Amino acid sequence: MFSNDKGILKLMATQLTNDSISAIEADWLIIPLAEAAPLPSAVAQLDEAIGGQITRLIEAEDFTGKLASTATLLGLSGIKTPRVLLAGLGPAKDLSLAALEKSMMTAARATSAKKETSIAVLLPDVSESSLSAAGIARQISIAMTVGSVGQDLYRAEPGRFPFQEVQIAGADSAEVQQAVLEGSILGEAVNLAREVVNRPAGDIFPVSFADKVVEIAKEIGLEAEILDEKQLAVEKMGSMLAVAQGSDQPPRLAILKHQGGDASAPTLALVGKGVTFDSGGLSIKPSDGMKTMKCDMGGAAAVLGAMTAIARLKLPVNVVGYMGLVENMVNGSSYKLGDVLTARNGKTIEVLNTDAEGRLVLADVLTLAVDRGASNLIDLATLTGACVVALGEDVTGVFSNTPAWSQAVQDAAKTTGESVWEMPMFPEFAEQLKSDVADLKNVGLRWGGAITAAKFLENFVSETPWVHLDIAGPAFASANLPHREGGGTGCMVRTLVEVAREYKG
Repeated sequence: MFSNDKGILKLMATQLTNDSISAIEADWLIIPLAEAAPLPSAVAQLDEAIGGQITRLIEAEDFTGKLASTATLLGLSGIKTPRVLLAGLGPAKDLSLAALEKSMMTAARATSAKKETSIAVLLPDVSESSLSAAGIARQISIAMTVGSVGQDLYRAEPGRFPFQEVQIAGADSAEVQQAVLEGSILGEAVNLAREVVNRPAGDIFPVSFADKVVEIAKEIGLEAEILDEKQLAVEKMGSMLAVAQGSDQPPRLAILKHQGGDASAPTLALVGKGVTFDSGGLSIKPSDGMKTMKCDMGGAAAVLGAMTAIARLKLPVNVVGYMGLVENMVNGSSYKLGDVLTARNGKTIEVLNTDAEGRLVLADVLTLAVDRGASNLIDLATLTGACVVALGEDVTGVFSNTPAWSQAVQDAAKTTGESVWEMPMFPEFAEQLKSDVADLKNVGLRWGGAITAAKFLENFVSETPWVHLDIAGPAFASANLPHREGGGTGCMVRTLVEVAREYKG
């Protein structure tokens, strides 16, 4: 089912090289350059070896160094690499991980159109920025791993191919070497999440997703547990089961456990919404609204990707990933508007919109995570269009009941270069969820819908420090751009891993 059936998580061959860039043998040499900055000495030497072609491009303003701009030199002699791609970094003083990622993803996408391509990337000069050589090497390694993989899983002739080999030149230390390896692991985790999202509902449904979780767990040494519909009923997960009852595909709860710390150490729980297809149920979506609904399990995909990276990096923490997997479909058994559901924690929920189903799934899974001893919680969900209206397609909304825990997650996002923004959790939004017939309604007013959704979830986390990440905008890209492949993005995988890396409880 997945593209690499003989080892789902096989790493790309990525390594450091001590060779001078003129002596590197590869199909492409990628040279990142800052805007309006003198050529670094290594690039100046290469420029001399190829007859000053880089200097002429810059003088003619055919290459400016503006962020994500590119220029190519082909058919070169005098060096071992026949093709050079110059990649703009923007002003050196403004260089950030997000800017570097945009530049390097553009470069990777521009050079990955042929099979069995090898590339070399020169580490840029970071003397005017606050970034470390290791941090830059890690980001380059991630970008080369992610940028060379497309969403064209079903095309007879793919438009993009993973690099056969990646060499990173310009630094030689154990720290940078470790960063390169970590970048490959993180990139593969992102790609796993992307592929799960990009596959249609005929391939990825609750049972097949759960089967893949078990397969991956065996491959990398995680402990897996799968709860079927009978076990979910025993666990009194009536809110989640109601969403699933309109589908011929039975629900599953997939759980992955990484025991990297002592048995007495705190446990970080990651909870992902896994609606493998969302028709809207009886509150059915129009056709245009359903076109990308294979992506409605982006939260569960991010948890799966993050858990693989956490395990492979052998992080010394205890982390449990929960993936609530259902289809929201329509048949004679579908849950209905006006139904009153009983969630695992005993709260009753009046259903006023069956297309507000993700929060119903998360309600029970969050409660289970709390009941099983989670010390801190993060949930991820493609939950609301309202969050996209508020923050656009590239920013994840952050909602929390604990300022310090929220800040820890935001700090992790900043460290990885992912864009997040904290939203208010004012108590008056909870007033919108009061029901005349039950403890809660599953929707409030149209306005502030992302916040009312988060306030709904807050009812199911008890006093546990919790962060809700609404990834409805950045989880799925609507179109290809020079720096970004369309389809699943694997957003927040790196942030989750960084949270786990720094987790102390």
